[in-house]
Amino acid sequence: MASIASLKRISAKELSERILAEKDSTEPTYAIVDVRDDDYLGGHIKGGIHAASGQLDAMMPTLMRRLEGKKTVVFHCMLSQERGPRAALRYLRERIATADSDKPGESQQEVLVLDGGFSIWQQTYGPDERLTEGYRKDLWDNY
Repeated sequence: MASIASLKRISAKELSERILAEKDSTEPTYAIVDVRDDDYLGGHIKGGIHAASGQLDAMMPTLMRRLEGKKTVVFHCMLSQERGPRAALRYLRERIATADSDKPGESQQEVLVLDGGFSIWQQTYGPDERLTEGYRKDLWDNY
C-alpha cells in the first residue's frame, strides 16, 4: 500500500521540461493538480487543475474522470509538504479502490508530487508565461 513516504517527487526543472516538450499538444500526457486553498492567489502552473484541498473529497469523482488516460499526474500545494502529498495519496488510493481490470494501462499512471511546491516553482518560473499563468510578482516579493 502506498504511503506519503513512498510517493515519488519531481523537480520544478523536470516538470518545466515536460510541459515545454508538450506545449503544442492539444492533449498532453500529463496533468497538474494544484490543491492550494486560499493561497492559490498570485499565479499557478499553466494548464493545471485547481482542486482545493478543502473540497478534494467532493471533487474526487470528477478528478478521477479528468485524469483518466493521463500518463503522469503531478500534485502540489504551496510547499508540497502536507496538502499536495496527502492529495496524491488520496488519489492513488481511490484509483486502487476503483481499479478496472479491463483497463490495464490505467495502473501504469505515474503519480508524483512537485518537490518544493508552488513556492519553489514561482522562484524560477513565475515570470515565464509559457509555464505560469496569473503570476503576480508583487505578491511574492516578500514571501
